[in-house]
Amino acid sequence: MIRSLSVLMFLFVFTSTFSQSLSKPISTWNEKDLQNAALVDVRTAEEFSQGHIQGATNIDWYGEGFADNFTDIPKDKTIYLYCKKGGRSSEAQELLSSLGYSQVINLTGGYDAWTSKDN
Repeated sequence: MIRSLSVLMFLFVFTSTFSQSLSKPISTWNEKDLQNAALVDVRTAEEFSQGHIQGATNIDWYGEGFADNFTDIPKDKTIYLYCKKGGRSSEAQELLSSLGYSQVINLTGGYDAWTSKDN
């Protein structure tokens, strides 16, 4: 029992640290980063239609079968995720990482941070 709890604690700390290490503040991200990557907006279609980062594909985090939309993307391809502020994209990052995608990067601050920076 104690051994199982220790293993679970280790996994929790490891995955939390791993997820954080693959986060990138949106202010340090630029168009050049997309050359060999996918940019995914995980907000709703309505939010996406009100404005989004150019070149982004909309895959609604709340939509049924969210992960099924990534089956055509190679597991080693870099995927940048963003939402409004970073909550949904962080959850999506964790899910995709658990499915074997190795380069899933959450753009912290989300669309709000993108629109507030000088473009």
